[in-house]
Amino acid sequence: MPHGSGSLVVQKPSGGIEHPTSMSSSNSQDGHQHIRHSLAPRAVRESQSQMAEVVLPNDANPLGNLLGGRLMHLIDIAGAMAAHRHSHSHVVTASMDHIDFHLPVHIGDLLILKSSVNRAFTTSMEIGVKCWVENYIAGTTRHVASAYLTFVAVDEQGKRKPVPPVVPETEEEKQRYEDAGRRRELRKEESARRKAAKQIR
Repeated sequence: MPHGSGSLVVQKPSGGIEHPTSMSSSNSQDGHQHIRHSLAPRAVRESQSQMAEVVLPNDANPLGNLLGGRLMHLIDIAGAMAAHRHSHSHVVTASMDHIDFHLPVHIGDLLILKSSVNRAFTTSMEIGVKCWVENYIAGTTRHVASAYLTFVAVDEQGKRKPVPPVVPETEEEKQRYEDAGRRRELRKEESARRKAAKQIR
């Protein structure tokens, strides 16, 4: 699935510094330099991402509120940004298994989406995305939505490839790490239940 939009304003995360041990380079016979990324553990902060979008009339329903499908599209892009940065790889969206809409977003609002890797598994990553609306006149922000997405790293042939472990540093990151493990187990149980139901039919 392609991830990108010409109307997005992408901001580099603060503190997103690559450790020197996470990559190496070599020169091939054709004279081009090739960068190789290792699977060394990476901190959550290294791939945290942020994007901003002004809500326009064609993004809204007749009531002037941002369409839920449009917000889901933006959440998918924001989540992919963190997944790309953590894995240094192509990624595809495997699932968006949980999303909460807390407040409506209106035409003219400045929507801020922030994403980070909650946990990395063998070839997949759970990404958490939080969405805020910023009132640039009053200087206030409101939390309007949250979502959890799973992305899978793939090579240029579309085959799964390993991803680096993620290192949670803050207490909040550690809690998200543990919660992501529990959600993964629930997803496995739900998948097994669905397979069993199909066999009965």
